[in-house]
Amino acid sequence: MIPLDKLDQIRGRFEFLEAKLAEGAAPSELAVLSREYAALRPVIAEIEGYRRLLADRDEASRMLADAEMRELAEEELARVKAALPGAEHAMRLALLPRDAADERSAILEIRAGTGGDEAALFAADLARMYQRLAEARGWRFEVVEENPTELGGVKELVAEVSGAGVFAQLKFESGVHRVQRVPVTESGGRIHTSAATVAVLPEAEDVDIEIPASDVRIDTMRASGAGGQHVNTTDSAVRITHLPTGIVVTSSEKSQHQNRARAMQVLRARLYDLERQKLDQERAASRKGQVGSGDRSERIRTYNFPQGRLTDHRIGLTLYKLDQVMQGDLGEVIDALIAADQASRLAELDA
Repeated sequence: MIPLDKLDQIRGRFEFLEAKLAEGAAPSELAVLSREYAALRPVIAEIEGYRRLLADRDEASRMLADAEMRELAEEELARVKAALPGAEHAMRLALLPRDAADERSAILEIRAGTGGDEAALFAADLARMYQRLAEARGWRFEVVEENPTELGGVKELVAEVSGAGVFAQLKFESGVHRVQRVPVTESGGRIHTSAATVAVLPEAEDVDIEIPASDVRIDTMRASGAGGQHVNTTDSAVRITHLPTGIVVTSSEKSQHQNRARAMQVLRARLYDLERQKLDQERAASRKGQVGSGDRSERIRTYNFPQGRLTDHRIGLTLYKLDQVMQGDLGEVIDALIAADQASRLAELDA
């Protein structure tokens, strides 16, 4: 059971924030205080629900001494005792430290790995899977950069996935995705194994990462690939090189202004992700058992087409609904990964 004095401290902090915002916080504090207040509001709702049940339990216990009220008190006590474990669990989940990036949009990067043309085809399949997921959930999916192959695959694809809470839903997709199937290029019908790598980065805000103009080199160039006369005659593509890290980002849409903005957006996300990885490495010992280890070289999932099977190796989840998953039906997988992460963090708190 969580100590009640700790719950009182959280309530006190919430009331302080409420009063501070009501009296008018300084502009420099407003965004930070508002964000903390919004994050605490659902926590307070769970705490209040839990404490109401405790009060109801105490009241029902007192009523047991009254012969006329005993039967009613016993019914109430049974109801409260049945509801308390669920309320405490919900409150404990609400009290878990939140990832500050969970409510943000995300940058999705997919790259073909081992397997040649088949790996590139699989990377394209993954991109369509995530695009369909985004459409089903009302998110916006916009391709920032794409390096296609002649067979319809992609060597690399970068997309912005916009919407509330996108990063929280997609962050456990980072890692190596392995596919086992008969490639379209295979005439003998043999099953091949190939892979693609997925990285999901939280979208960074200007206040998160400041990039001095002296740290970047911006080059414009002619866009390549399909697109007609415009692509062939206009130097609209933008390549940004971050000199301190060597990170290179490109964007090749028709508008040079839009390309510059999008490339900077992706660069900011990658630099923000580097900072997050440094913090993760500092906490590596305590995070080894967790789902979100952040190790993108880890093989996280296998898609076995002959058996119609998807297996997530981190949590031992196996589903025989691969066709639906490839159509964007990832809800069961995402929910299981989030639940496993919550369980591991709750266990860590109890240790």
